Amino acid sequence: MTARGGAAAGPGAGAAAGFSPSPVTKAARHAQITGILATPGTPVRSQEDLAERLARLGVHVTQATLSRDLVELGAVRLRGPDGVLVYALPGEPGLGGLMQDPSARLARVAGELLVTAEASGNLIVVRTPAGAAQLLASAIDHAGWPSILGTVGGDDTVLVISRDPAGGTDVARALLRLAEGRSTTGLRL
Repeated sequence: MTARGGAAAGPGAGAAAGFSPSPVTKAARHAQITGILATPGTPVRSQEDLAERLARLGVHVTQATLSRDLVELGAVRLRGPDGVLVYALPGEPGLGGLMQDPSARLARVAGELLVTAEASGNLIVVRTPAGAAQLLASAIDHAGWPSILGTVGGDDTVLVISRDPAGGTDVARALLRLAEGRSTTGLRL
């Protein structure tokens, strides 16, 4: 079997050995960081802690890159329930009114990551750069649009499910308008 880069995968290589190749894009790395920071019950207390967790996923980054990534994602350090400082992302649950409004976060994330949105019935297929789908899916879920039942995020595709059996087109249009920086006012979202 040939690995993605063309080299032969040796014994113990791949998922069976717990190895996952490093994402090649910044969006993929951002998605990994977001997943780690958004995981309940496992607060990240330092950049070193975050770097170790990324390394366990096969993502190796320098401290300078990690620092830049945290700034770009808007991560901040907040005092957790036990009084210890932990990293948190804007719009994540449990941060109260201290962080960016979830709708504003969705607008920012959609503007950066949404490539296309196409509907069929109540299903919307949203495309993103490689590794960014879960970040966009999370932003959609946390925005709390009443017309959206939920999302499923893959690597570069998000499946958005509309509550209305024929509402996919309206949701797709609203997401595209949001990504273009235009208002979604007037749409039943």
